[in-house]
Parts: sequence; structure tokens; C-alpha cells
Amino acid sequence: MSSFNIVLKDGRKILVEEGTMLNDITKENNLLNDLPVVLGKLNNKFYELGSTITQSGDFETIDITTRIGMMTYVRTLQFVLIKAISELFPKAKISIEHSLSKGLFGEIHKAVALDIDDIYDIKNRMSEIIKADIPIRRIAFSKARAVEIFMGYDMQDKVKLLKYVSAKEIKLYELDGRYDYFYGPMAYSTGILKTFDLIYYEPGFILRYPTSDAPDRLPKFHKQEKLAKVFYEAAQWGEILGVGSVGALNDEVANGDIVELIRVAEALHEKKIAYIADMIHQHEYVKLVLIAGPSSSGKTTFSRRLGIQLRVNGIIPIYISLDDYFLNREITPRDEQGDYDFESIYALDLKLFNKDLELLLKGEETQIPSFNFKTGKREWHGNKIKIPENGVVIVEGIHGLNETLTSSISKESKFKIYISPLTQLNLDDHNRISTTDVRMTRRIVRDYLSRGYDVEDTLKMWPSIKRGEEKNIFVFQEQADVMFNSSSVYELCVLKKFALVELNKIGEESSVYFQANRLRSFLNFFKDVDKDLVPDNSIIREFTGGSCFYKY
Repeated sequence: MSSFNIVLKDGRKILVEEGTMLNDITKENNLLNDLPVVLGKLNNKFYELGSTITQSGDFETIDITTRIGMMTYVRTLQFVLIKAISELFPKAKISIEHSLSKGLFGEIHKAVALDIDDIYDIKNRMSEIIKADIPIRRIAFSKARAVEIFMGYDMQDKVKLLKYVSAKEIKLYELDGRYDYFYGPMAYSTGILKTFDLIYYEPGFILRYPTSDAPDRLPKFHKQEKLAKVFYEAAQWGEILGVGSVGALNDEVANGDIVELIRVAEALHEKKIAYIADMIHQHEYVKLVLIAGPSSSGKTTFSRRLGIQLRVNGIIPIYISLDDYFLNREITPRDEQGDYDFESIYALDLKLFNKDLELLLKGEETQIPSFNFKTGKREWHGNKIKIPENGVVIVEGIHGLNETLTSSISKESKFKIYISPLTQLNLDDHNRISTTDVRMTRRIVRDYLSRGYDVEDTLKMWPSIKRGEEKNIFVFQEQADVMFNSSSVYELCVLKKFALVELNKIGEESSVYFQANRLRSFLNFFKDVDKDLVPDNSIIREFTGGSCFYKY
């Protein structure tokens, strides 16, 4: 039997026999700490702790202070939840749907409606499973056997998903006799799940867990009623379209029904935009419409489509982009790392912006600047604007919901809109598609096609983008007058081929290889759809090109 030289993060060198599990290495060498250790990293690659040593190299443990570690923790917690529910309510159908209030919202469909007593029972059973520290095994099955297992569970969503998977072998996770498929790595055993909560949230539940920034405690619970409402609307859209999972979407593509689905999906967007325009029309004092949302939400296309619907109501829009009010590069504030903090509201010239707004709202003409991103300088090109008597100003940018941006303008004059692609589609009932993954895919495609950015650079700067969004956008989203879900149920089928071309360029030596590989695997679940089937006014065209509103 071969032996391998392993160098630990603290510099210790150990000799390990071939076939030794990473979990044994962590225990025998005191690599565990007060925080849950969920994965191992050998030669810059991530491995489950149930994996065995097959090579020499540098080894370190991964806990939940990292994004991948926390994702693994949450995924393991989901499996324990599913196991507990399957024991207490064997015929129930469980769907884990979306993030909400720093947790995961889901539903349990059973003969008698879910109530708070059921939640207490499930939570207690979860605690028992965690206390028992039950190992979770990863087992390879033939595709036919995996389908047979899920047919036995009456999980048609997973059966449909596997129908379009080309692999002959499928790896399932097993927890005390219960099998499931999960997209992403799993912890070695249930005992590491030290911190969690399960609360009743009508009509379902919220599964709560710590954050990477505060891994030893649960975050404070805040109700996000407006966000919950727009997610409910997304679920209704899914029912209208008859597509709730990737397997069902792939059926539409395979059956040749995707063109009709695209038309209906775009009509749902147009109907909601028209509804928002009607809301603005009913507020006769509104002269300023503020549109905010995280990166790659489709703010530009949305603002233009909203402008058209406002015209239908007899309101003339004029447009301002907050990007044009950036401070010159040399006086831009810096973040904790000493880098320019372009996500900060103080990276904008607030004084000039408010001065221009005040002039416009008084009916006067003003000249607005243009920002040259190549030189990092503000420029003036004689762009003078004035609001017509029956007009409004539409301002688009990430800080639109923050009162600091428009502190000099009265609240009754403002109408705030939050926009984000809040995913209405999941891989299956137990594997959700995160809004972050959709936005990241959009950004990869647009950065390459329109800006020439390298995909590796896009992925490397994403953590910084996320930090900025947490600080500057998400904390204000409930202050919006209305929310718009810019996600299209079919979009990943269109974005897939563009994103894969770029993601395939990232090699194993890259620090973002795991992220790229995860996105590659995820996108391969979708069947291709030609972008030419997408209308030119669609938000998706902002990312693939060919938009009548967004010019590359």
C-alpha cells in the first residue's frame, strides 16, 4: 500500500496511507475547532471529508466562515430536515423554494395543512438526528437505479431532471436509509450542525442558520413581507407557465413548446410593468421614479420598458443614470482593503445630484454629466434636460432606495422600485436555484460580450460585489413601493452556451476554479435555447446582445 506526504496548514508534515479518509486526518491531527469543519482542501481542490487520500500535497480544513463551507452546512441541514419530515409525514411532499429573512423558505404539502405544532415536532426530530451524529454516505448508482429510487419516493421532479442527464452513473447521498440527490458537497455527518432553527412561516417554514460573518449564532430575524409577496407572485407565474423545475422546462424545449412559453413569460413581465406604470400614474404628485437592484438585475431595460408604459398613461419620462454622477476616480472613497469602493453611496457626487434634481423638479433646465469609465473622469457634453409638464424623472442605479441619495426631495414626490431576478424555477423540489447564481451567469455573459472582461476577473470580483450589495441594497429593499421580479423562467437555457464558453477557459490552477466548475455543472442541466427566439425588448437581451434598449 502506498503512503503520501501531507503538509498541514500549520506546517506539520505527516505520512498518510493510501485510502485514509480526510475526516480521519482532521480528527487524528486535532484540526477541528469550535466552528463546524465541513470540507477539506488538498492541493487547492475541495473535497468532502468522506473522500480518501490518493496523492501527496498541502491539506487544510474548511469551516463555515467561507462561502463554500456555509453552503455545505446549509445543504447538510436541508438533508436532515428532509429526513425528519419523511419520518414524521411519510407521504408529504417537501419543497425548498427560496431564500427569505436570512433563511430558506419552504413548504410541506400533506393531507392536513401544516401548523406550528408540526414545526415543533420536525425541529425536535432534527435535533435528535443531529445529536446522533449519523454519517452521510455518497453512493454511486446507475441512472436507472436512481430513477427507480425516486419513483419509489414519488419524486417526479427528480425523475424528470435525471431524464436529461447524460451520465450513466448518478451519485446520491444516504442518511440513515434515506436517499436524495443534492447539487453540491455534503458534510461528513449530522453532528456538525451545531446552530439552526426552524420556524413556522405561513403557509410553510423558514429554515434558519448562521452566516459566515457570524458563524456561531443565528442572525436577527426580520420579516421581509414585500419580498415574500413577490416570491409568491413568482410561484404563481410558475403555475401559469406550467414549469416549476428544470426537468419540466427541458420537456418544453424537447417538445418544441418553448416559443409559446417565452411569449407568455415575456407577457407576464409586460403586464407587471404596465401595472407599475398605472401605480405611478395614480400618484399624481410623483415626479421622481427611483429604480434600484443588485448587479445584473436588468435595471436599464426595465427602466426603458417602464418608460414606454408611462407614455401609454400620458406621462413623458426622462432618464438619469447614477453612474454618471460618480466622483472622479482620485477622490473616490476606499474600502477596508484600501481598494476604491465604487459600491458606496459616497462614491457619488450627492451634492450635484440633488442640485440637479431640485432644478428639474422646479421645471428648470439643467445639464447632466457623463462619466468616462476609461479615464475615471466626469465629462460634460452639453446634455441638457428638462421635465415636461406631464413628465417624470426615472433614475436608475443601485442606491435608489437609500433616502440619503435624495435627501433634499420630499417623499411624496418619489416612487421607489426594487428589481431583482428572483428565481421562480428550481432544479427540483430539494435543490433551489439561487438568485445569486442567475445574476452571476448574466454578469459573466454580459461582461464578456459587451465589455470584454475575462470570466476569471468577473468571478474574482463577485465577493466584493456581494459585500457592497449587502451593505447598500438589500438593507433597503423593503422600503420599495413595489418590487419587480426580472427573472425569466427560460433564461438559463439561453445564457448557457455563452457562459459555458467562458467558464471552460478556467483551469484547475485558478482560485475560482471550484466556483467555475460548480456553475458549469449547474448549467449543464439545461437544454439549449437559441437567443434569436427571445424578443429584442426582453430583459434577457440586455445580457446576450440584440436589445433594442441596451447597446453594446
